[in-house]
Amino acid sequence: MPLVTLIGEKLAKEGAEFIYLGPNNECKNCKLKTVCFNLKPGRQYKITKIRDKRHNCNIHVGTAIVVEVQEIPIIAAIDKKLSEGSIAKIEKNECTNIGCDHYELCHNRALQKDKKYKITKIYENIDCHIGYSLQKTEVTE
Repeated sequence: MPLVTLIGEKLAKEGAEFIYLGPNNECKNCKLKTVCFNLKPGRQYKITKIRDKRHNCNIHVGTAIVVEVQEIPIIAAIDKKLSEGSIAKIEKNECTNIGCDHYELCHNRALQKDKKYKITKIYENIDCHIGYSLQKTEVTE
């Protein structure tokens, strides 16, 4: 069964990706909010299909369109000591270098504190400029 949500018509393009930031307070009285709020905050999604149904929306310019989406795997930087198939809490490293090419991997918003993740794929080692021993990986909840 596909995952369905609403997105603004200007953003609704098949193949487009977005990060769901969470519920918007301006939507608390909307009768369709459960359709919009059924995604996981901080997670990235890809639009796989655009449906013909439109709804008025106070947030988006124009109307909101019904779309089917799929969750994109979480890509994160983790300690090299962890191996594929292992399950672990993924700690975010202390780093304020927002200009680093790997900053988003090291501070992925989808990762929740004190939650365990399974490491499903290891891509490559990361050259950390402040000395952490890291690897780029795909993880699942």
